[in-house]
Amino acid sequence: MTGPLTIERAICLQPRGRGVRQRLAKDHEPGNTSTAPGRVPRLARLMALAIRFEDLISAGAVANYAELARLGHVTRARISQITNLLLLAPDIQEQILFLPPTQHGRDPIHLAHVQPIAAVAEWRQQRQLWAVLLQRHARKLASSDNPFEKNAQSA
Repeated sequence: MTGPLTIERAICLQPRGRGVRQRLAKDHEPGNTSTAPGRVPRLARLMALAIRFEDLISAGAVANYAELARLGHVTRARISQITNLLLLAPDIQEQILFLPPTQHGRDPIHLAHVQPIAAVAEWRQQRQLWAVLLQRHARKLASSDNPFEKNAQSA
């Protein structure tokens, strides 16, 4: 049995007021590239979570996927859906991690779109299917500054 799991996170507990709004406004100035507007796509967060799950198991912090499911209050099937993303080719995993931020509305690519690709054993076929998926959703992705759209067209 391993020890308790500790998560550390810095939290700012200042009351919201004029100073906070000014600080946020400075973060989004055109010259500041520290944060991009929008939100990280859910698929990218799930990919990062799958990598984290694998790290926790390999480090021995968690015994198995069933324990992860109990700790996360989700089913073992959901853990399997997430960890199946690790079956994707490494370059596809990287592209998923660096999907452009979603500016508004729904994410263009969902886990359900990627699961059939992860079920394919050959990485070459996965790359072809990924390229088709990117082309199909190219309009929804940030078209002009999306490096993956260029990869999909060259594949």
